[in-house]
Amino acid sequence: MKVLNIGSMNLDHVYNVDHIILPGETQATTGLNLFLGGKGMNQSIALAKAGVEVYHGGMIGKDGYAFIDACKEYGVHYDYIREAEGNTGHTIIQIDRNAQNSILLFAGTNDMLTESYVDEVIADFEEGDILLLQNEVNRLPYMVDKAYEKGMQIALNPSPFNEKLNDVDMSKISYFLMNEVEGEQITGFSEPEKIIDRVVELYPEAKIVLTLGNDGAIYADKNVRYHQPIFKVQAVDTTAAGDTFTGYFLAGIIEGMEIPEILKMSAKASSIAVTRQGAMPSIPYKEEVLASLKED
Repeated sequence: MKVLNIGSMNLDHVYNVDHIILPGETQATTGLNLFLGGKGMNQSIALAKAGVEVYHGGMIGKDGYAFIDACKEYGVHYDYIREAEGNTGHTIIQIDRNAQNSILLFAGTNDMLTESYVDEVIADFEEGDILLLQNEVNRLPYMVDKAYEKGMQIALNPSPFNEKLNDVDMSKISYFLMNEVEGEQITGFSEPEKIIDRVVELYPEAKIVLTLGNDGAIYADKNVRYHQPIFKVQAVDTTAAGDTFTGYFLAGIIEGMEIPEILKMSAKASSIAVTRQGAMPSIPYKEEVLASLKED
């Protein structure tokens, strides 16, 4: 089983601040770091570090070839990364003294996918392979339709949640991987159990992973539900926590692990990631995750 992740690549500008900036406010920052990121690439790196064979697709500008170097470093297949006219996507990320973040996103070349490109890439994959998507690239409805026709499993992280998702046929999604904010935006409910109830009602064949910050995570389908508490740590940067969880969760599915064990491994990986600065560099390798689990 192979994983194709057609996802975003962003140059992250990470500013350390006392608090998230308010309208009309000017605030001096206490630090600036430049990282490679984007939900798509972060999740590909998480999958690779978890031991999965993952193929990343998407568009970069002439300023984005560091992503190719990162793929080489972490073992991500980069054959489907292409160059487009314009600037690579980038973000401006504020991280406050409590490790909470606020993200301003410029799509850049992430919004330059074409239907012919999608056709070319998906043609190389087979029934049962996984297509992983986030909402930081264009052509999402087309990719879902094409992958579904091919018999691929589709995992969707509906983030950021916006009107573009209205055109996606959600009944074709195999796995929803989302946080409680996105869950509320999809269902209109804020309580986790009601979010789960509604998603299961709307899409009874789907599997749902709902991450809840300090309250852990819930897995649900039409037959079972499991709750996984967090591993308490001193967080310094939560930017890649969800992406790490997504990568490790899908890795566990591919390995055929039991859901409770997958959730535990994913939560542990996320707990390690939030103790480190940056997105990709913060994601732990599987050996470290398993070793940490043995110590608990």
